Amino acid sequence: MQRNEILKYLDELLDVSSFSDYGPNGLQVEGRDEIKTIVTAVSASVELFEKAIEMQADAVLVHHGIIWNFERPVYRGGYKQRVKLLLEKDINLFGYHLPLDAHMKYGNAAQIAELLGLVEIQPFGEHEGNMVGVRAKMLATPYADIFEVIKRAINPDALLFPFGPKLLEHVGIITGGAQKDIKQAILADMDMYITGEASEFVMHLAKEEKIHFVAAGHYATERFGIRALGNHLSGKFNLKVEFIDIPNPV
Repeated sequence: MQRNEILKYLDELLDVSSFSDYGPNGLQVEGRDEIKTIVTAVSASVELFEKAIEMQADAVLVHHGIIWNFERPVYRGGYKQRVKLLLEKDINLFGYHLPLDAHMKYGNAAQIAELLGLVEIQPFGEHEGNMVGVRAKMLATPYADIFEVIKRAINPDALLFPFGPKLLEHVGIITGGAQKDIKQAILADMDMYITGEASEFVMHLAKEEKIHFVAAGHYATERFGIRALGNHLSGKFNLKVEFIDIPNPV
């Protein structure tokens, strides 16, 4: 596949033009024209790029790229090394942030909803003018059962605040650093809200509003979308695609 063909396909699939984001979605560093092997991962890093070079990858596809509007890095230290590795080895870097979060099939939240066996999955969680999570339903299920699935399938160290009803029916999910959006879940009368991170204020808010809160890790909750997207590309275009897991406790 040619780089620009893959770029065009991903941009359209993820509806990139509809999003206002913290940085550019799509191609962030241009490499060679022809792509046969893609490495996928959650976050760009020197460690990831070194592994991509070992695998002779033509492109790296990540959820968290290296260009952000809130940073103005100079080319030194780790940032210099990241760019240097890509340019020296002529490797493409693609990054998709909010468009991947929001996707109703390959998105992080949608993938977790499927993992948990939820039904009637709908967009949820307004952020920067877009819905970036999902809300869904389940048959009345003991909350402890869902906690066990989360610990087994997402993160054994997930932080759990069990302050909601004994049986779950309505669940909201926004992955990553969306702890403040528990307020949207409360307004939507959710029984449980799942995200990646927690802040100090969350425990008392969850207790007072009688909602279960789960912080299953920023990294841990955002492995699912990029892996699903990579698997899709592999099947559709007969590319070699491999997910690289570089665990992060946050």
